Amino acid sequence: MRKKIFLLSMLALMATPFVSANNDGNGPTPNADEPTETPKGTWTTSTTPALKLGEFIYHNWSATGNSQIDITGTFFGNYKYTHPKFVWDNVVDLAYGFAWQDLDNSAEDSVGGRFETRRKSNDKIDLTSALSWKAYKDWGASFTANFKSQFGKGYTYEGIGYNAIATEVSGFMAPGYLTTALSFELKKENWSVSLSFLTGKTTFVYNDSLIAHGYNYGVIQDDPADFTHAYFALGSYIKGLYLKKDILPNLDLYARAELFYDYKKPKNMAWGDNMATDSKYALVGEETWTELQDFGWMKRRGFETDLDFELKLDYRLSKHISANFALNLKWDTDFNGMGNWGHWQIYQMAGIQVFFNWQTPKS
Repeated sequence: MRKKIFLLSMLALMATPFVSANNDGNGPTPNADEPTETPKGTWTTSTTPALKLGEFIYHNWSATGNSQIDITGTFFGNYKYTHPKFVWDNVVDLAYGFAWQDLDNSAEDSVGGRFETRRKSNDKIDLTSALSWKAYKDWGASFTANFKSQFGKGYTYEGIGYNAIATEVSGFMAPGYLTTALSFELKKENWSVSLSFLTGKTTFVYNDSLIAHGYNYGVIQDDPADFTHAYFALGSYIKGLYLKKDILPNLDLYARAELFYDYKKPKNMAWGDNMATDSKYALVGEETWTELQDFGWMKRRGFETDLDFELKLDYRLSKHISANFALNLKWDTDFNGMGNWGHWQIYQMAGIQVFFNWQTPKS
């Protein structure tokens, strides 16, 4: 219950930029002999909702292909409060989309009728709130809270078309991640690097059926009769961020890399002769564990480290239309994926989007 209250408090904290009151100037006028009031901060906001569209139709086409329609809605908001003594920066990054596909290329389904399958093409909740202070030159200190999850259920599929068997592997708060970090930060005009050696990362899995089928996402289960729904990790965290408008004419670049290392991971993985039976991450067979036994100390530490890398390119074709490319790479040994535990997770997208951008003048 305490963890739920803490999570709701963090979400409320990150939502407060949406509701900020302005001073209407009707308050009492300060005495001219009194000291001048300390300057107040200013808000700089940017809100960009967008709709991405993609469509392919194949009918009696010699080169063949699978017909598909893809619709994705995205929302990106940046709400920054700049004060002479500190900066409070808040980012809301959301996405949700579906693709309608004709996977067996049947003409009656793809032309003049319906598409036989609807599958999720994108699903993202990423909320960040950071409070930072300048310490020396470009160095400062910051406290950051980040929450990640997804809106809907996620499935893997075996088979074609209506005969495909869907297996649920994820959902809202299954998993969910809340990361809090007290960091040293080096900030330049277009990029920044944060270093934290005291970072808390809580993983939530509020779905008993997923846990029962082995999709624990690192939430260690000590009692098979009483599922545990959260795991708190304490470790080191490194985040690098690069954002540059007009890196070439009309081309914007955004890149983000996050690394997290759990200090308790080596013990939980049981890097020893009995790792196949003693590990609390027993998600794979003994054969895979035998392969891991050959890893040296450095390779084991790298294997245990979580990586999240994201790259975005946006080329503005007009005021409300842009071509975009996105790539997201993840390495997380807490997810066994499609039976490939300890393998890369890859998401890549390219397309055209219609967007609107409402922003206040920069402070």
